[in-house]
Amino acid sequence: MSVNLTDIDPDFLADRPSRPRAKRSVLAISFVVIAAIAAWALITPDRAESTLGDVVGWISNWFGWFYIALATAVLVFVVYLGVRHSRVRLGGPDDRPEFSTFSWAAMLFAAGIGTDVMFFAVAEPASQYLAPPQGQAETVEAAREATVWTLFHYGITGWGMYALMGMALGFFAHRKGLPLAVRSALYPLVGKRIRGPIGDAVDIATVLGTIFGVATSLGIGVVMLNVGLGVMFDVPQGIPAQIGLVVVAVGVATISATTGVDRGIRFLSQLNVILAIALALWVLITGQTTFLLRAITMNVGDFVSMFPGMTMDTMAYDHPAEWMSLWTLFFWAWWVAWASFVGMFLARISKGRTIGQFVLGTLIIPFIYIVMWVTIFGNAALKKISDGGEKFGQLAINQPEAGFYTLLQDYPGAFFLVGLATFVGLLFYVTSADSGALVMANLSSELPDSESDGRPWLRILWAVTTGVLTIAMLVVGGIVALQYATIVMGLPFAVVMILVMVGLHRALEAERGLNTAARLSLTTHLAGHRSTARVGSWRQRMSSGFGRVSLRQANARLATVVVPALEEVAEALRGEGREVEVSSATGEHGDSATLSVGEGPNAFEWRVRARQVPAPSYGTRMREASDLTTRLEVALPTGSSYDVYPYTGEQICHDVLDHLERWQATSAMTQLG
Repeated sequence: MSVNLTDIDPDFLADRPSRPRAKRSVLAISFVVIAAIAAWALITPDRAESTLGDVVGWISNWFGWFYIALATAVLVFVVYLGVRHSRVRLGGPDDRPEFSTFSWAAMLFAAGIGTDVMFFAVAEPASQYLAPPQGQAETVEAAREATVWTLFHYGITGWGMYALMGMALGFFAHRKGLPLAVRSALYPLVGKRIRGPIGDAVDIATVLGTIFGVATSLGIGVVMLNVGLGVMFDVPQGIPAQIGLVVVAVGVATISATTGVDRGIRFLSQLNVILAIALALWVLITGQTTFLLRAITMNVGDFVSMFPGMTMDTMAYDHPAEWMSLWTLFFWAWWVAWASFVGMFLARISKGRTIGQFVLGTLIIPFIYIVMWVTIFGNAALKKISDGGEKFGQLAINQPEAGFYTLLQDYPGAFFLVGLATFVGLLFYVTSADSGALVMANLSSELPDSESDGRPWLRILWAVTTGVLTIAMLVVGGIVALQYATIVMGLPFAVVMILVMVGLHRALEAERGLNTAARLSLTTHLAGHRSTARVGSWRQRMSSGFGRVSLRQANARLATVVVPALEEVAEALRGEGREVEVSSATGEHGDSATLSVGEGPNAFEWRVRARQVPAPSYGTRMREASDLTTRLEVALPTGSSYDVYPYTGEQICHDVLDHLERWQATSAMTQLG
């Protein structure tokens, strides 16, 4: 089934609450599933970890190739859309970005990457150097590839998944007026059924994937923070301290989430990025600067040359199954699990940006940060190991959370550095937790528009729930159990992402075809207006444009001019063998009329309705709330509309034919495509 997106029913779009309200079915079912899994983990932790491990083994064996192929396909698809539809705006024609580029970049990075980048920036290069997937360990070749593997796992492939979901959700919400939810991206496939059981099922699945993906990052975060506090204040490492950290972090996240995107999340994101950059630069300047600069340059070159081969490398002939499960497959599943959550947040903060700007920004800006962070800390760790720090290397592999802090203690001002790193980790934790709480509150709410957020109590509820789930998964088996859960929850979303790609491609191509046909028929449209002009018609146009039209006048003109013109067009089209129907309706807020050609979801419709709007004042006096005029509006697929009140019957006929020509051209292009 395919749905024509060029004309979403205004009544469907208008059927929304006036204020945010919770969706009880989504909320109830999500909490039942989360509570059941958390209880299972707490009551029988050994069995839960064993079962999760078995499921992960099965997924890795049967679907490892699928994850790798999908990750590459998504990246290629996103770049293709970024080039082909670069000028399409995520919003109306007049919308412009709400946030500055720096604020936007800080928020998208802080939401998309958590404390785990600190966790893996040292742990993964050390692991790939001492235990590479292929080839000899502890060689120059292994050292060169070690940091590149980390860049690969944290690089543009994963951000391509974020960009896909953010672009799709932003397009359908800000440009088409649909809810800011994953189900909206499936509108081209299922139509109005996104509002119902199908839509609720998608939202529930999104909530579950989001909370497990966030819990994984938060679990890594509290383990890291526990180590940092242990280094500074001898806080014992273990579940009690980690529970305390979860409580504190969730409390801060709750305060941040309830202040909204404009204040709390934006401020914390900017502070987080600035402090993290300062920490990395301190290590660069006070460490082996010349070596690190050479290594950074080499790593970037190696990444560019190796990336094409790495992106589709399933290592089929010498398959390191355990390595693939712990690294590439885990990361791709993690990105998939986070894609809907981060995509919604990116769409929320990206209204007004073009698709070209969005794709370029989401792929390049975070990757520049990743290159800086991973190459500085990763190469510093490799240098320490190669200079005789085998004990440190084993620590980084077996206790990754301790490797990062151990490395920091080699630099001047170690106590201060550890404290700063712990604070940065806390900010990473908070920005991930509050973004997750905000998105899950929106997923479980009916919102009046794409710029509204769920109620504060709902955000608090999700922040607390995420903390409880994080504690439960830490009790089960710590980081490994969280990684297992992420891989399991990521698989269903991989299928959803394929459907999103299909729906987004159809919608963008339909709009592109419509715009092309509109340009081709523009000359005809203008000629029609010129040829049908009559003496005095400009006076009528000026009267309606600069004066006021009552609802009674608009309804009368609709009945005496517009409907007869539609009947004339319909009669002529029936003579050409077309199935045409003209219908009119009377409403309390204005009458409407529709000419339909054909049947089904791809039928052509020209619809006009009387609608009262504020009357212009042109600065002569203050406009009162009761100062209204009425338009006979014809809606455009872009979301804008125009007034046909001053049109003559002849002009109405030409206007209908103009739209019909564009529709026929779009249909022909779709069939050829």
